[in-house]
This record gives sequence, C-alpha cells and structure tokens, in this order.
Amino acid sequence: MDESVMASFWGPVTSTTELCEANYTHSSYIAEFYNTISNVPCILLALIGIINAVGQGFEKRFSALHLFNMILAIGSMLFHATLQLVLQQSDETPMVWEILLYVYVLYSPDWNYRSTMPTFLVLYGASFAVLHFFLRFGIMFKLHYIGLSLLCLPRMYKYYIQTKDHSAKRIAKLYVATLLLASVFYVIDRAFCKKMNGWYINPQGHAWWHVLMGFNSYFANTFLMFCRAQQRGWDPRIESLFGFLPYVKIRKPDKKD
Repeated sequence: MDESVMASFWGPVTSTTELCEANYTHSSYIAEFYNTISNVPCILLALIGIINAVGQGFEKRFSALHLFNMILAIGSMLFHATLQLVLQQSDETPMVWEILLYVYVLYSPDWNYRSTMPTFLVLYGASFAVLHFFLRFGIMFKLHYIGLSLLCLPRMYKYYIQTKDHSAKRIAKLYVATLLLASVFYVIDRAFCKKMNGWYINPQGHAWWHVLMGFNSYFANTFLMFCRAQQRGWDPRIESLFGFLPYVKIRKPDKKD
C-alpha cells in the first residue's frame, strides 16, 4: 500500500496531544499501535469487576465505576488509533466523569443531604463536557484532572487507616504502587521522547501507563467495594481469581421474615 495512504487513513492529525510512538507503523488503521492495544487489559479488568459487582448484588455505583473504566479505555483506544481531536475528547471527558463518580462513592456515605451531591456532580460533569468541547482545554484540563484526583486521596487514606483486614490493606498498597509506577512511565515517556525514539526499541512508556492504570483502577474499585461491604455489614473477604487477581467476596445477612 502506498505509504502516504497508510499515514493519512484517518486524515491529518487534529489532536492537541501526540505521545512518544511513531504513527502507522503496524497498520494503516491504527495511528499509535501500542498505545491502542494497551487498553485491552483495562477493558478485561473492568469486565471482571462488573461481573463481580452485579453477580454479588453490590450497589449500582460500583458497576458504574467499572463501566466507566471500560468506557474510558474504549475512548482511549479510539483516540490513539485515530489521533483525532473529537476522539481525544472522548478520552478526556470520561476521565473527568469517572473522577466525579469516585468523589461520589468516597464522600456520599457521610453526606447528609443525599440528593444534593449527585445533582451537583451531574451538572458539573455536563458543564465540563460542553466547555471542553468548545474551548478545548489543554494544560488546564490536566491541572483540573489532577486537582479532582487529589480530592479523592484523603478519603482513600481515611478508609485505609480504618480498615483492619490485611488483604484489603494490601490492595490499597497495590493501588498506590501502580499509580506511582504508572506516573514514572508517563513522565519518562514525555521527558525523554526524543532520546528514546533513537533507540532500537522504544519502551513505550505511555502504553505501560495504560496497563498500570487499568490495574490501578481495578484495585481502587476492589478496595472501595470491600470498605462499602464493611459499612453495610456484608462480611467481606478477599479472594483470588486465577490465583493472583483479588476480588471481594461477600456474605449478606439473611433477611428476617
């Protein structure tokens, strides 16, 4: 196939962000191959989480968390496959929606006015989507996302120190470890891109960011499911799927007649 046709299958690049991976090296349909396929583990982990949450009767908020992880991964795949601005926003806007859902899950148990928080968060998320579509935030998007993420950390720490179960604490530590390691890969990929492009093999730092953040989201959701099950008196315990992937097993008290 003509090289120019391969390089322009989706048209010229319109996204405001390009990562450290050469375009169209493996397929004329995929601009950034590794950054695209690295989202597959995220989708599979989210699917496992949904099956567990629905199968055991967890509150719908946890199914929604895993579903948003899946939507975010699919949006990321579409963006990296095409490098089109509209699909970049299909990756970035769900990132903000997902963090707002985390804010709700983390803070709602102690919120006295039940309807005000979801109403505010829905309006906030919708307003951001409209503004981001028209104004196309750049660095402000990143700072905004980091700020929302930092808002979640104190509550996660509170849940950690309140949890006595060692297996659950280990999941919380895995959440922190994957977040830190993913951040290292992200920074290295951005800071040393030109140098790495001269290497025989590009380590594909952003692709590793995707994989690690997929596990990070799964660990976060699993830990929060454990904490919520404790709050509801569902006798949670941590089991392992395939011998290594933790999930929450609960035993709800029998309903009295």
